[in-house]
Amino acid sequence: MSNSHHMLWFISLVLVWACQKNIKEAQPPFEKAPLSVTVNNSIVEASGIASSQINPGYLWVHEDSGTPPQLQLLKKDGTLAKTMSINGAINIDWEDMALSKGPNPSIDYVYLGDIGDNNLVRTEYMVYRFAEPGLSVNTISTYDKIRFKYADGSHNAEAIMVDNLSKDIYIITKSDNPSRVYKLPYPQSVTSLNSATFIGALTFGGVTGAAISVDGKEIIIKTYPALNYFLRKAGETIEESLKKTSVILDYQLEPQGEAVGFAADNSGFYTLSEKAFSSSVKLNFYKRK
Repeated sequence: MSNSHHMLWFISLVLVWACQKNIKEAQPPFEKAPLSVTVNNSIVEASGIASSQINPGYLWVHEDSGTPPQLQLLKKDGTLAKTMSINGAINIDWEDMALSKGPNPSIDYVYLGDIGDNNLVRTEYMVYRFAEPGLSVNTISTYDKIRFKYADGSHNAEAIMVDNLSKDIYIITKSDNPSRVYKLPYPQSVTSLNSATFIGALTFGGVTGAAISVDGKEIIIKTYPALNYFLRKAGETIEESLKKTSVILDYQLEPQGEAVGFAADNSGFYTLSEKAFSSSVKLNFYKRK
C-alpha cells in the first residue's frame, strides 16, 4: 500500500488504539521493551515474518507488491543470510506469511499470502504453500497454489494465520471496519478455487499482521498502533478465542509496522516494520518473562 494510504490508516487507528489502551487486564508474560537490532538495508518493504523451525536462529521475511517473488532469510542479529527466489510465483501483493503444519505431518510448511487488494478489484487470491527450505536451497520450485475467493466479494487483507492443530488457514481483512475473519478449512484444494468462509468480525479494524504460537495457545493480531493478544484455552477454536476481548501488549511504535511472528522456541515474539520514512529498519524481539 502507498505511504499516503498508510498514513491515513495510521491516524485513524491511533484513535482505536487509544480506546483499546483502556482495557484493564493483567499483562501477558512479555517484556515491555523489545530487544532491537538494525536490519540489512536491502529489506525495505517487509510485510511478513516467521521464525524458522528447521534453521534455528533464522527468520523468514518477505516483502509486498512491487518486489520480486522471493523469501529472505534473516539472522536474528539483523544480517541477511540469503535470498531465495520462488520460481514462477507472482508477487501481486504478498502481505503476510505463516509457518505451520500441512499435508505431510512430518514437514513444516511456509504459507505465503498473496491477499492484498487495496483497490478491491481482485476476483481471486492466493496462498502459496511449500515445505520449509533448508539453508542450502537457492530457488524454491515446488509449491502448492491455494486459490480462493470470498463469497461476499473483494476484500483487502494483510494477515494470515494457520492453526497447527487443524491446519485451517485464517485470513483477516484490513480495510473493513471492523476487520473480518475468514477461514479456508483443511484440506484446501490445490486444483480448484476455494471459498473463504466468514466466521466473524473483530472489535477493531486495520489489521496488518497476525500470528499463532507454535503450541497454539496464544494469538497476536497487529494493527499499526497496537498488538492485540488473545489467550486460547484448551479445546477452544480460533473462532471462539477471537470473540474474546483482546489484551493490548506493550509495543514500541514502528514507522510502518506490519509483521509479527512468534519465536519458534516460544521464547517471545518478533515485529518488523517497512522502512517508510525512517532511516533504518529495526527487528524487535519481545522476550517472554
